[in-house]
Amino acid sequence: MQKQPAIEQNRRIVTVLSVSPDREDHSAIEGMVGHSRWALYQAGEVAAALAILEEREIGVVLCERDLKPGTWIDLLAPLQLLSDAPPLIVTSRLADERLWSEALNLGAYDVLAKPFDVRELARSVSLAWLHWRHRHDDAKRLPRMRAAS
Repeated sequence: MQKQPAIEQNRRIVTVLSVSPDREDHSAIEGMVGHSRWALYQAGEVAAALAILEEREIGVVLCERDLKPGTWIDLLAPLQLLSDAPPLIVTSRLADERLWSEALNLGAYDVLAKPFDVRELARSVSLAWLHWRHRHDDAKRLPRMRAAS
């Protein structure tokens, strides 16, 4: 089994879906990642986010706690049913201990406070994407390994 060269692996684009009814959230993220190798997709509600997830290979989802209608939990449930589900990071101006506990217990990857700190956003999304990428690559290899046995 061939591994990709390290340089080629580092060139992979980090695909991020930002889900928020607030255009300022998308703009803030866009401003922080515009110079990077991140591809940013945007949705204002759960239905639009699910449509993007069906069409694109998304590695990380950033989701505002309060959506209109619904909340981040309304996206987490169908997201977890996907075979290659990306990690979900909850964002909120009120990122208190209660939200942290609820989010992590229900299966979210992380919680980020707003306004975003550039380093925290980059760290959290990068780690979440690497987590997804490793699962994604392992899932691709597994059928080939079974076929070879």
